Amino acid sequence: MKSYFAYIRVSTVKQGDHGSSLQEQRSAIESYAQHHGLTISAWFEETETAAKQGRREFNRLTNLLRKNKASGVIIHKIDRSARNLKDWAGLGELIDAGIEVLFAHEGLDMQTRGGRLAADIQAVVAADYIRNLRDEVRKGFYGRLKQGYYPLPAPHGYVDCGKARVKDIHPVEGPLVRQTFEFYATGKFSLTTLALHMAELGLVTATGKPLVRNAMALLLHNPFYIGLIHIRRTGEIFEGKHTPLISKALFDKVQAISAGRFYPRIEKNEFMFRRLIKCQRCQRSLTGERQKGHVYYRCHDYGCRRVAVKEPALDEFTAQELSYLWFEGEDLRDFRDLLKQQVAKEQADQADLTTHIERDIGLIDQRIARLTDLLIDLSIDKTTYNERKTDLLARKRNLQDRLQNADNLSFWKIVAERFERGLDAYLGYINGNDAEKRDAVQIVSSNFIVDGKQPILPMFFPFNEIRNWSKSTNGAPYQAAVRTSDLIERLAANDNEEVIRSLQSPSSP
Repeated sequence: MKSYFAYIRVSTVKQGDHGSSLQEQRSAIESYAQHHGLTISAWFEETETAAKQGRREFNRLTNLLRKNKASGVIIHKIDRSARNLKDWAGLGELIDAGIEVLFAHEGLDMQTRGGRLAADIQAVVAADYIRNLRDEVRKGFYGRLKQGYYPLPAPHGYVDCGKARVKDIHPVEGPLVRQTFEFYATGKFSLTTLALHMAELGLVTATGKPLVRNAMALLLHNPFYIGLIHIRRTGEIFEGKHTPLISKALFDKVQAISAGRFYPRIEKNEFMFRRLIKCQRCQRSLTGERQKGHVYYRCHDYGCRRVAVKEPALDEFTAQELSYLWFEGEDLRDFRDLLKQQVAKEQADQADLTTHIERDIGLIDQRIARLTDLLIDLSIDKTTYNERKTDLLARKRNLQDRLQNADNLSFWKIVAERFERGLDAYLGYINGNDAEKRDAVQIVSSNFIVDGKQPILPMFFPFNEIRNWSKSTNGAPYQAAVRTSDLIERLAANDNEEVIRSLQSPSSP
């Protein structure tokens, strides 16, 4: 008795649950075989689209048929066998070789010219249907992207809110993803150590495991977190409507670190000023040593053998330098009042700046619209369009960051905040333990410099200007209002673009 294979397929799990399910196809084929007295020797089931050639089970079936392992194959319908013409041509070759291809639903006689013609027409219609369906899906997909929606599952840190709705920041995972960028930006983590560290904090996969190295790399390179949607397959960039999780400045710093080689430094000693002292001559860090119960910091370069400083002497020197940042009484009241006036004036100027930034953002939007028109008119190619659009969106993101952070980047507001931090640094140093003293120093400076046995403490702006003013002859305790006005003028002399950029730098305090 002849034996036949049976082939059933659904394109998606959803289709299997509704409509032409695997079980319904199986029942129809079994009924057809019983009615025609055919024996089914093997079933081939597949849950995969027929739009592309290369289905695993379908290919296995055709290979076995070519080896004469069965007399033929029974398929539910023509559109279950092939929706691309290459697969249909493969079935035609089997028929030409004398292998029976039967369809339980259509009941076509594939051995006759009329049956083959009717089947060919149905196969062409099915292929056209899938092509049209693919185009419609693509139109819908890109329509969502152009509207600013991300029609794919939300990445780590965001949560899906339904079709045609903006992804929301996940209340728990969102801050963890932000921390991931911040930790990596320190340069102290590799991808593997960062994944393990974030897993301890709660950033894990759906199965509760740490992110693998490649997943962490993809996360750190995903511009979705700054408000842009990147389609990896085509390289296209779209502006998203979702709320950015991090700033572009932080994202750019992470990309710069990823492009270089940064390794975490392991602190082996707990000296108060470890890694905070450099030699003036060779610019190497001084090493802390404990000898006979005393702590020394020495330079071990051959030419700097006499460069050394005792920790108690450095401790006393630091307390003295920080004391110049301390104000009290009338001086404190007058200086705070003058700072408030400067901040108020700056806020008024900031309103004008905001207007200009918003205008520039509008101009970029107009340029993007014109660029799209050029693409539609075929005046530029797709590659040029993508390059220019990516550049414009990046510039727009920078402007949006400036607009969002305008208040935090104002010159006099930062001066006022740092003035108060200088007061706290002095109190924190004279009243703190070793760790708190280190923190106090790092508020005002990146490191000490030692010239021979003489320590020097360079300070960030405006701490250095305040210290120099306190040491000057104008710092005598009289005419408080005049004296503090003089300090304001000294600080105002630094209100320029270069200083403001340094204040905006992530490395500054």
